[in-house]
Formats: sequence, structure tokens, C-alpha cells
Amino acid sequence: MEHAAPVPSNPVGFWRRLGASLLDGLIIGVPLAIISFWITGSAEDNLVTNLLTTLYNLLVPVFWSGYTIGKRIVGVRIARVDGEPVGIGTMLLRVLVGMMLVYGLTFGLAAIASLVMVCVRKDKRAIHDLIAGTYVTSDRP
Repeated sequence: MEHAAPVPSNPVGFWRRLGASLLDGLIIGVPLAIISFWITGSAEDNLVTNLLTTLYNLLVPVFWSGYTIGKRIVGVRIARVDGEPVGIGTMLLRVLVGMMLVYGLTFGLAAIASLVMVCVRKDKRAIHDLIAGTYVTSDRP
């Protein structure tokens, strides 16, 4: 007997996800870039900024119930489809494998496919969500 996959509750679409990402960029990304420039003297592709941004995206949701600062402001969070808490393994799959590896290896084409998926799928899940077993929801933890 097959079990149906859990249905994500209150999935969030493109615009709120974009808003959260833009807020994270403004609140976290810009100050990190300025600090990195101040430390290294270079605005080129800065390893320090990239590393700290990646750590932020990996760790903050683990310790803050799926929220980042931008997601918290717009009232959305990352959740696992199975209802378990978001852990470091989930976030490694979502950020490193899904976003960085898959999107990088496809030169961004998979990111475009993910954008379409978030817009047209009922569960609003992108490729990185499918890989990690996550979705973005407006439900509180």
C-alpha cells in the first residue's frame, strides 16, 4: 500500500520569496560586502563575503526555525515536507547541492526552471526544495 506524500501547508509563491531574498541581501549582504571590502580592499568576487553569506543561509534557518531575517520580516520560513525541524543536513542539501551545485552546473538554467516551478506548481516547490525535501510556508513553527 503506497503512502501519499505529505502536502505542504500554506506554500509561498514567487513574490514573497523574492521579497525575503531582497531583504536578506540588503540587511545582510550589503553590510557584509562593505565589511569585506574594508578588510580586503577589493570589491571583486570576494571569498569572505561569499563564505559568510553561505554560512548565513545554511545556519540561520537551522537555529531560527527555518527563518532568515528577510523571511521573518515577510512572514515566511523554510520547512520540511515531513514536518521535522530543518537541520544542517537539510540545509546543506538545499543550499550547497540544490542552489550552488545544480544551479551552477546548469549555468543558471535550473534556477530559471525553479522560478517557473514556484510560479506554476501547486506546492510552490523549486528544484532546491525537491532535493532537500523542503518548501517555503507562511505557517508559524
